[in-house]
Amino acid sequence: MRLLAGTKFDREPHCERCDLPESQCQCPPAEPEAAPPGKPPGKQTARLAKERRKHGRTVSVIRGLAAEDNDLPALLKSLKSSCGAGGSLHDDVLEIQGDHLDRLRQELQTIGYKVKG
Repeated sequence: MRLLAGTKFDREPHCERCDLPESQCQCPPAEPEAAPPGKPPGKQTARLAKERRKHGRTVSVIRGLAAEDNDLPALLKSLKSSCGAGGSLHDDVLEIQGDHLDRLRQELQTIGYKVKG
């Protein structure tokens, strides 16, 4: 007896639209999903600033990028790895630990953002 015999995992995969086995399905291929609406990076301005936190720690802050137009967690991850530092995301504000304004400016311009500050 097979491990999955008699369970829902024992059957051949079926089409989600016509519920026929995939080998017999006649449905046309699905349309690719459109890109999410929003502004392209060239029409957005990132504002850079350096802030002091408690105990004299310095944080590089990026403001002005809307969450609905960008994938901020992915952008934060790439910026943190390019700077070799930690960081966080708070209310559409990206924070990178340390003074990395020059490197952040260069990375954001490479992606296509306009940068001020």
